[in-house]
Amino acid sequence: MRGNLNQVAKGLIDPRAYFNGFDPGNAVMGSHRNLGRRHVSILDDHDHVFGEKIRFSSEAASDHQVVAGVALQLFTLGIPCIYAGTEQALAGPETAERKWLSDWKKCDRYLREAMFGPEHPRQFGVAGLQSVDQNLPGFGPFGTAGAHCFDSNHPAYVRIGAMAAIRKQFPVLRLGRQYLRPTAIPFLNLPFGDHGRSGEIIGWSRVLDDEEALCALNSHGTDNRGAKVLVDANLNPIGSTMTVVLNTAEAAVPGYTGPHKVGSTVPVQRQDKIAYVEIQPIPASEFLILINQP
Repeated sequence: MRGNLNQVAKGLIDPRAYFNGFDPGNAVMGSHRNLGRRHVSILDDHDHVFGEKIRFSSEAASDHQVVAGVALQLFTLGIPCIYAGTEQALAGPETAERKWLSDWKKCDRYLREAMFGPEHPRQFGVAGLQSVDQNLPGFGPFGTAGAHCFDSNHPAYVRIGAMAAIRKQFPVLRLGRQYLRPTAIPFLNLPFGDHGRSGEIIGWSRVLDDEEALCALNSHGTDNRGAKVLVDANLNPIGSTMTVVLNTAEAAVPGYTGPHKVGSTVPVQRQDKIAYVEIQPIPASEFLILINQP
């Protein structure tokens, strides 16, 4: 599922390619409960056995697009495994250098950057028993050596920290059953339905008893997106609202003036006997959580 997670988070493929992997009727691990307890969700890892050996951020549209991938890890069924450096959007060698690297996308070294000031690497084999070779590129991000790059103010780190705190606060986000929600996209004149359009708002709910948490991710890498997202009509009666408990853009952008600030509410509306909330356009790769019982 790692490959599908990557592509869905970047808005490149139908979100069902990822979410169908949780279908209790088809998933190897069966029920929601088993998936939640046993499935380990991976975006980046140290060797990428399948596919190209590059991190998510190596071909990302922004310095925080990786947040979309981590949001899917943290708030879908399973145990999220966030690989070291993902929270710093580590991306391998500089773009201009990649064309000169014969093993680019083929070697584990581009997955195993160190964050904390390593010296220049040694040569392979017995040649490496001698002193470090200053002619070799550094093993740190972007070929650096002797400097660390862990930044607690990094745009990705700040957003991921905010998401992790909310996941810890609300059990529904860890334990709830999971439902991919149909969306309607007004500016495309698309009514409710499982259109599976890539690069649009992805909405899914986590439901625990009478509590519903709606997750809304803008999977487009560069543009704002909004949508109407279906919610459970029984859990959200006429006249009810859902409260925003997380907005990653607000968490990371000082003086944020966009829609859906934390603490604001969104009315639950009705159309043809279904219930939905309308998500106003949010910035690229940003993420919201709304809860009916905050």
